Amino acid sequence: MKLFSLGGKDIGIDLGTANILVALKGKGIVLKEPSVVAIDRRSGDILATGFEAKEMLGRTPDQIKAVRPLEDGVIADFSATQLMLKNILSKVCARYNAGRPRVVVGVPSGITEVEERAVEESILQAGAREVYLIEEPMAAAIGANLEVAEPTGNIIVDIGGGTTEVAVISLGGIVISNSIRVAGDELDEDIVDYVKKEMNVAIGDTTAEEIKIQIGCAQPLMAEETMEVRGRDLTNRTA
Repeated sequence: MKLFSLGGKDIGIDLGTANILVALKGKGIVLKEPSVVAIDRRSGDILATGFEAKEMLGRTPDQIKAVRPLEDGVIADFSATQLMLKNILSKVCARYNAGRPRVVVGVPSGITEVEERAVEESILQAGAREVYLIEEPMAAAIGANLEVAEPTGNIIVDIGGGTTEVAVISLGGIVISNSIRVAGDELDEDIVDYVKKEMNVAIGDTTAEEIKIQIGCAQPLMAEETMEVRGRDLTNRTA
């Protein structure tokens, strides 16, 4: 598989709805930050990306736009995604002297041709020399050191922020797959709705995500776990 025999200046990007991960061959993961960008509406300049921009979500004045440019694993705001990727690639390339790299990007298995072209164009305009797309279940299988080239079936379930990918992999390819646009973000929304309904308290998405990470569990626990959070009391409008 020639794609995975790239040179030292090659970069891998996991373009996630919630987070972006950038890996450099020989270095591993060199950047991990939220897929959020803050832009000055008047000048079009980037004010912040990643963690700093995430703190601005829902709290910016009119002249600043803080957005998540990816929805359900694909580009929803092309210009914001392009600015964010250009900023991220320039930081990584400058820090590791990568020049104009070749880039491998993980995309959902259910991505359309139009969405594929949007990803490719965005990465190229951000400064890449060449762009290769790889379906996320295949990337996950390779990352998990599964024998993807063997004539045996492996099932991959990849739950991201915007999409959940399920695929059967055999003989170096995806035999069958499905991509559903229900994933971590919907879990956060359900937690927000539950706290509002059961406790009459309004919490934000960031708080809901903290609850999910700290005490969320897919299986029943032997002992109930709790955590303390702050929100807005909807009965008397206090915090």
